Amino acid sequence: MYLASWYKKYKNRWWALPLVLPSLLLPIAAWCNANTTMDGGPVFLVYMPLGLMTAFMLVFGWAALPGMTLALLLYYGSFTGELTGVLAAIHFLIPITISWGGYRIFVPQRSSVMFGAIKLTSQRMLWLVLVNSVIFLVIYQMGIFFGWYNAEGHAVAENPLHTRTLINFQAVLIGCVTGMPFFYFVIRMFRNPNFIYSFWSQLKAQMQTGVSKSEITLWATIVVILVSLLLAPSNDFGSIFTTDYTLTLILPLMLWGAMRFGFLFITTSWTVILVILCSGFHNYLPPYMGFQLHLAIASSCYAVFSITIYLMAVVTTRQRFLHRKARRVAFIDPILQMPNLRALNRDLSRHSWSALAFLRVPELELLGRNYGVQLRIQYKQQLNDYLQPILSTNEQVYHLSGHEVAVRLNYDSYLERIEALDHRVKQFRFMWDGMSLQPQVGISYCYIRQPVTHIYFLLGELSTMADLSLTTSKPESLQQQGTNHVQNAVKKKVAMMNRVQIAIDSGNFVLMVQRIEGIRGDSYHEILLRMKGDNEGDCLFMPDDFLPVAHEFGLSSKIDKWVLETTLKFMDTHRSQLPGSRFSINLTPASVGRLQFASEVKRLLQRYGIEPWQLIFEVTESNSLTNLEQANATLTALQNMGCRIAIDDFGTGYASYARLKDISADILKIDGSFIRNVLTSSLDYQIVDSICQLARMKKMQLVAEYVESNEVKAAVQNLGIDYIQGYLVGRPRLLETLLRK
Repeated sequence: MYLASWYKKYKNRWWALPLVLPSLLLPIAAWCNANTTMDGGPVFLVYMPLGLMTAFMLVFGWAALPGMTLALLLYYGSFTGELTGVLAAIHFLIPITISWGGYRIFVPQRSSVMFGAIKLTSQRMLWLVLVNSVIFLVIYQMGIFFGWYNAEGHAVAENPLHTRTLINFQAVLIGCVTGMPFFYFVIRMFRNPNFIYSFWSQLKAQMQTGVSKSEITLWATIVVILVSLLLAPSNDFGSIFTTDYTLTLILPLMLWGAMRFGFLFITTSWTVILVILCSGFHNYLPPYMGFQLHLAIASSCYAVFSITIYLMAVVTTRQRFLHRKARRVAFIDPILQMPNLRALNRDLSRHSWSALAFLRVPELELLGRNYGVQLRIQYKQQLNDYLQPILSTNEQVYHLSGHEVAVRLNYDSYLERIEALDHRVKQFRFMWDGMSLQPQVGISYCYIRQPVTHIYFLLGELSTMADLSLTTSKPESLQQQGTNHVQNAVKKKVAMMNRVQIAIDSGNFVLMVQRIEGIRGDSYHEILLRMKGDNEGDCLFMPDDFLPVAHEFGLSSKIDKWVLETTLKFMDTHRSQLPGSRFSINLTPASVGRLQFASEVKRLLQRYGIEPWQLIFEVTESNSLTNLEQANATLTALQNMGCRIAIDDFGTGYASYARLKDISADILKIDGSFIRNVLTSSLDYQIVDSICQLARMKKMQLVAEYVESNEVKAAVQNLGIDYIQGYLVGRPRLLETLLRK
């Protein structure tokens, strides 16, 4: 145990592995060399030792120099003497240190990462391959020139322009391109045996999706057959493989492997194949047709093939990595780091049957407005982590937009799983800024069979059922409840939304008015909105039919703007016929909650030349005043402008009296449900009387709605109400009818 930890701690020191490994691997690299004789001098087709030594520098850095020096002295000195060993060490170390130094200058960080990184390919090709090989050959040529070597016994001819020089340079270049990554992997396996598993896993990960063992076997079989035919021709003259141009058959085969199998697989395979081809070159290079020329061509093919295969493998592997990363990112929300809707659709399609649970947390919208979007993010992340222990293999929590998430469950025993999910969710406590929060969660679920072509429509139905779950406090099944009424409700809502949008774009609304008569003789009219049907002659849609949908889809503010501008345009056009006319316009909560609404009203009044006192804006107490501060700011701005504010349907909203003391308004409209029964219900009479007393204390005028008989009119007059509205005074009619006398 002590020895193992000591070895792990000191193995990278210069006196440990870097000192021993070069002496062990240099003979193997030299054995991989392939050489022959041309014009009385030796030439190499592939030269591996320089690539081996450069690989040691990549793995161990400068700590490899002592071991490399020792290995070169021992190996080359054992053949022709100590002087040759010293010269060999100098000629290896000079190009390696220069090229390694230049490489480290331009690649200061992570310079020793595994081969195949496209960002380092250009620098490695330039410094560790090209510069390294050029300096290596230049030093040899200088040695020949100064008489350090015998030209007949070494790798470089006396004439630097001799064909042997070109062939030898290509051999060194090939050895660096192929031998450096090959021996890099071998050295790292000696350094850490666990690298074998890492190498194997990365090799498999780099393969193209869909690559099968059959394809790899087919590729390997073709390689073996082709190499066998090249190395063992049928005879010296009759075989079509006894030509140097047949080497080109190897290139498309290697490119197939580079594009399909990845960098690690193809570069390792090509190194082995290249050594075998170079060693048996005499079997497929014809010696009787200009051997020198054919040898140069074959050497060029080896070099071009090696560089092409290397670069193609790097590029295709990188593209495959980027494609997989893009696909992975496409299925993960970048902010929450949770699977998204696209991932849900993919996972549903992968399973024949699934159970889908839909979780809706509406309180997140209110909490998010107060604490920011970070609260929503952390809530979903914490909920996801909290649910993981009860999820099985392949089950996940998926992020949906807004305040909703989905959970895909395996179909087996899904009813019990839904109960467990509901129990787990009810136990969840969300921690935010030291506070423990428990927003209410509505859960709906259904089972799904592949293929899933209606996921978006299905989620809409589940959302509706989750709203029901908020009231029942239990998970609601879409199948048990029946989907027809849910689907019809969703279809009607979407159809109405589309109809409202078209009406906004084309002005397909109708303005009506109802008279509001003052006890003292003055009067004004309330603007009532209707929407036209799809076809000519269809009945008009009432506000209760389309305004809730418009509010849900964020269109109500646009409707208010259309009503206001159309009313002002009518008043401007017919100001001579309707001098001093006053109109009351209803505002939706969306308009009251907008900061810029008051300034928009001011611009419209100036454009059409309408006085502010001619407009009364009605707001519904139960809806529009949820954000009291913003509502007060908007209403106060309108009052300061000269417009009047009326609170509509007072008495039906929650906390009406408490709200009334904080809001700024001029007119109070008592809801018709109290006025209608004021003569028959003493309770309603007392409520109306208390409202009147409160309004007088705040110096507000009162309007009684639903006045439909003279008896009710007399009763509200006795209570001191200022205006009456109802069928007794006038029924709703088209705005244009005000022009008739």
